Formats: sequence, C-alpha cells, structure tokens
Amino acid sequence: MHAQSQHYAGVSFDVGQTLSNNQRTILRNSAKSSGVWSYVEPVSLTPTWVHFDKRFGTPSCISGGYPSLKRGSISNYVLIAQDDLNTLGFRTGGLDGIFGIATQSAVINYQKSRGLQSDGIVGCNTWRSLQEDVVGTGATNTTIN
Repeated sequence: MHAQSQHYAGVSFDVGQTLSNNQRTILRNSAKSSGVWSYVEPVSLTPTWVHFDKRFGTPSCISGGYPSLKRGSISNYVLIAQDDLNTLGFRTGGLDGIFGIATQSAVINYQKSRGLQSDGIVGCNTWRSLQEDVVGTGATNTTIN
C-alpha cells in the first residue's frame, strides 16, 4: 500500500518542529485526547513534527483520506483535486472548487494516463495516485504561500 498525504483540507496544523521527541509525544497525545481534531497523524508518518486536522465528509478509502468527488461536487476538496490536476498538466479550467465539465474531463484524461478506471470520479485510487504524483513538484503558478 502506498502512503497517502491528504491532510491540507480544512483546519490543519503542522507544529513542534523545534520540540524534543518527548515534547512532540505529549503534544500529539494532547491533540488526540482533546476531541477537537478528527485526525492526528501517527509519529511514523511525521516523526519530526506533529500534524493534526479537522476533516469533513466520508473518506473515499477505508484507510481514510479525502471524500470521493464527482461532477457537481463543490468543496475545498475539489480545489485540492483541481490544483493537483493542474500541477500535473491536466487543465481544469481554473481553481474554483466546482467539479464541472472541465474538471471531469481533466480527471478522465488523468485516469486514462495512469491506467485507472476512467469514470471521472475522484475516488480512493485516483486520490492516492494524484497525491503520490504531486509530491515534490514544488511551487507552481497555483501555489499560494
């Protein structure tokens, strides 16, 4: 199974980079026990910082991640998919958070290029592939700092 980094939708924090391992453990445990955060990343994935976030929607994969998207979806998750697709050269007609015909066409073209089921739905396998493909691409003309 491939790693999946899908944690930049909604409210999220990456903190504790200057803390000791023990201090990060205390912070991680505090975030878990607070009941505020829906996800606290395991130490195995972020050993040198603590990541926690608040997600919404039903994950598309059994293991978690973003919700499935299809034509008509409107959300910040659509923005993430659009940004991923544009970064990889599959044009969605902009970044607007609306899953319209241009985004659907970009998804289908991306899926075909990767040998995925070309159904135009961003589900578990498409999300996983998109997220793996954009890792390390760096800043693009759609990157906001």
